[in-house]
Amino acid sequence: MGGGAKARRLPRVVRERQMMDAAVRCFARHGYQAASMDEIAELAGVSKPLVYLYLGSKEELFTACIRREARALLGAVAAGVEDRSRPADEQLWAGLLAFFTYVADHPDAWVVLSRRAWTQGEPFADEASRMREEIAAFVAGLIGEAHGGGSGRDVRGLAQALVGAAESLADWAAESPGAPGTSAKEAAATLMNFAWVGLGNLMKSERWSPP
Repeated sequence: MGGGAKARRLPRVVRERQMMDAAVRCFARHGYQAASMDEIAELAGVSKPLVYLYLGSKEELFTACIRREARALLGAVAAGVEDRSRPADEQLWAGLLAFFTYVADHPDAWVVLSRRAWTQGEPFADEASRMREEIAAFVAGLIGEAHGGGSGRDVRGLAQALVGAAESLADWAAESPGAPGTSAKEAAATLMNFAWVGLGNLMKSERWSPP
């Protein structure tokens, strides 16, 4: 009770942020099923009733964590590409670097978004899917602008492929910290080298066709 009494002296927005931070850490470590509200409260330095009072049930808290981290990731990528006057390759590089930097700086958030949300089914997987679609739409906009404003199926497909590759590379980097090629800058460069040669040729209407 003492922890809860002290907690109420802080502004609610500050205390909620502390609880959410603790929840993300706990969900990342243990997964949704094994995570306990008792541990979340302890990590946040508050009483368990206060967690329920501020953030609702465990399901509501997990959903709130997914949404918060998804907004933060999307915001980081958008901020990285804020200067839309730059050449297309520089914009893509900036977006990829922002993405991998966010993942490296927020490993627990990435685990929640890339693994925990997907493995729990609905409604959590739907939240993660919505994040992926928003990132893909953003990337499709970048590719479409560079490709003369196009927004057809090819552009959307390229965006989906690029986002999927970025997620896989981010997972590998997170699982192999410190290994060659796993820093944010190295991961972004790897994906640029993999993708931009093909994208660059596509911008010049040079396409590969099956025999």
